[in-house]
Amino acid sequence: MIITEKTAVVTGAGSGIGQAVAVELAERGVAGLGLVDSSENVLKVARAINDRLERPIAEALIGDVTDAGFRTHAFDLITDKFGVPTICVPCAGILRDQLAVKMDHQAGKARVYPIEKFREITEVNLTAPTYWALETIARIAEDRHRRGKSSWSPDEDVQGTIIFIGSVSSHGNTGQVAYAGAKAGLEGVAATLAKEAMYYGVRCAVIHPGYTDTPMVRALGDDYIKKNILPYTQLHRLIAPAEIADAIYFLICNSAVSGQLWADAGWHPTA
Repeated sequence: MIITEKTAVVTGAGSGIGQAVAVELAERGVAGLGLVDSSENVLKVARAINDRLERPIAEALIGDVTDAGFRTHAFDLITDKFGVPTICVPCAGILRDQLAVKMDHQAGKARVYPIEKFREITEVNLTAPTYWALETIARIAEDRHRRGKSSWSPDEDVQGTIIFIGSVSSHGNTGQVAYAGAKAGLEGVAATLAKEAMYYGVRCAVIHPGYTDTPMVRALGDDYIKKNILPYTQLHRLIAPAEIADAIYFLICNSAVSGQLWADAGWHPTA
């Protein structure tokens, strides 16, 4: 898939992998970028991209990715400004790490992972990216209908690409029962949409980053990173967001690649 003259939507674009993906797509020639984040920092990201390229290709939208009304508004605005989005990379995510069951020996009670946290994690890391992807597919389907097209033909170019952000934690990781479950769930979503969305010419894939140098990972603390992450990677450092963004660009452009790509620097979950 050639991304020039295409419109892309990136959530979580205010920092980390989302910001790196936004910069990567802009420098690779995408025609329009909808950059979504709950933080006002996304305004700076959009401004920096537009200033660097000396043309207004990036539009920042601040809001809650779990809000259906905001999602619809964002797609409407992006479509009006740049055209129907055909690339979607929903990067927004959160961590709420805690052991699934932890014994309070003093009280003699076992404390289970709070269901409120579980729901929050799955809403942001599983439900939201799924529905940003579905919105993208729906807009492409509607656009094809307006142009008198129904099922996609291999004689056409690929019409769109969805890249989900999984995680090495999808194989299970201590303290991440909700996060690992949500990321593993994306594998099933992507596999299903890969079958369904190709009717409209839309590809779906998942990238599983290892520990990447993002604010979310840095929040784990330097001591944790030095003791529990770096010694178990081939690179002995955190992965750069730009490295993940480059891999995502590869997934978008190479239509022969499907399924999942592991960008883990050799790190795997341990007991």
